[in-house]
Amino acid sequence: MAQTQGHPQTQGHTPPHAHEIDPAFLALPLRALADAALARAKALGSDHADFRFERVRDASWRLRDARVAGAWDVTDAGYAVRVVHGGAWGFASGVDLTMDAAARVATQAVEMAKLSAKVIAAAKIDTTARSASGEGWRWATGGRVELADEPSHGEQTWVSSYEINPFDIPDSEKTGLLTEWSERLLRADGVSHVDATLMTVQENKFYADTAGTVTTQQRVRLQPQVTAVSVADDGDFDSMRTLAPPVGRGWEYLRGTGWDWDGELAALPGHLAEKMRAPSVEPGTYDLVVEPSNLWLTIHESIGHATELDRALGYEAAYAGTSFATFDKLGTLEYGSPIMNVTGDRTAEHGLATIGYDDEGVQAQSWDLVKDGTLVGYQLDRRIAKLTGLGRSNGCAFADSPGHVPVQRMANVSLRPAPEGGPSVEDLIGGVENGIYVAGDRSWSIDMQRYNFQFTGQRFFRIENGRLAGQLRDVAYQATTTDFWGSMDAVGGPQTYVLGGAFNCGKAQPGQVAAVSHGCPAARFRGVNILNTTQEAGR
Repeated sequence: MAQTQGHPQTQGHTPPHAHEIDPAFLALPLRALADAALARAKALGSDHADFRFERVRDASWRLRDARVAGAWDVTDAGYAVRVVHGGAWGFASGVDLTMDAAARVATQAVEMAKLSAKVIAAAKIDTTARSASGEGWRWATGGRVELADEPSHGEQTWVSSYEINPFDIPDSEKTGLLTEWSERLLRADGVSHVDATLMTVQENKFYADTAGTVTTQQRVRLQPQVTAVSVADDGDFDSMRTLAPPVGRGWEYLRGTGWDWDGELAALPGHLAEKMRAPSVEPGTYDLVVEPSNLWLTIHESIGHATELDRALGYEAAYAGTSFATFDKLGTLEYGSPIMNVTGDRTAEHGLATIGYDDEGVQAQSWDLVKDGTLVGYQLDRRIAKLTGLGRSNGCAFADSPGHVPVQRMANVSLRPAPEGGPSVEDLIGGVENGIYVAGDRSWSIDMQRYNFQFTGQRFFRIENGRLAGQLRDVAYQATTTDFWGSMDAVGGPQTYVLGGAFNCGKAQPGQVAAVSHGCPAARFRGVNILNTTQEAGR
């Protein structure tokens, strides 16, 4: 069932197995470009300026029935200058690696800020105007830009925790492993087709600002995934995917460090065969035991996005809407049951959103979002932290490319397990008389306030009198965010904790994509509404 993976590390420390920064990245004129850009921005009267040089290499492979069906290897490189001038943001980017070009980009950023200041002044926007209903606050998107204080960190280097850089592995070994896995599944009874994919990323960033912080960082992450498809003689079909999450690890992950690939691939055909002959679920109210491989996505959608403070203030609505967890509810909203404790964390070892310093020069931190069931915190960048009077940013600014401005992005948002000695998965199941055990994510739907939702999964098992009693099909669980988390009556111990996540969290316009992890234990929920998806679809 659940597999243990990773524990938070001490913030600001270089992870174990740390590598040197890629020499090819260090050979670029990073400091000279930054010096030229920041000097020009200061000379033009900027209150703040930062320079970011970014190089992101993204390589992926896809196999269909053990044959290569697609591959790419793309590098995006360039630099950006962001300024606060006259109380307004300015931003520009470039690719010309000369000092004169960097200075011109800084000049363009200042000119953009001057134009923005004129627009804001003409609009006469009140940044703390009461909403028409008189409830809560409407936070306008204009107003004078001020940033929360952050100490200068001097010169810092940080490399994520991995053993073998996947880009040091020959492509033939990558496709060879995916081929071997695919062929292993294709030999199994009942498996008609197999899709296998591998996504790998190496991200390098150099950051410098006028306060004196200079950071050079390197992150590696990868996502392997294998899907088996079964097609019956009568035309019925279904699929089942590996539950292994994407991780901030290296090639060692595919060799068995952090996940039992041989065990999962061996079990997959049997699970799929059982699913094909499983009965359709009877809709109704059931107790649930939800595995981390499914629960991470519910956390992402109903807690992760809802506690992004720019959404809660109404600054942001792209992709995931705003939030029911509005700023006036901070400290009072009963998000869930008293055993619910959720952290935002930019320091978790192997986390996809783990960093040393964010794209505003803020050191990575871990903090409480939900404590004993109550909303106590949000995810912040420097402007939002200053605007709301919440003090220091907790390091949630990120841009996915040199051509994009940093925006407030999600940390590794995780549900904390019970203390050592806490329940096992078997203990959680043993406390259920009539319920369903849920494993693996699939489809989901949630409203634009992150409140009303339904989720499906990869595998559903009936629980009868504390024991698993075979698989079910066509299952979706439905609830409101506060009802669902309020129904949680038990969380598993640390041995059930797994760090799940995704590569493709979308936000902003123009759209940006960020990778993020969500750790959680297995957890039990009482009296959750279960839908039959086939009946709901009218079939």
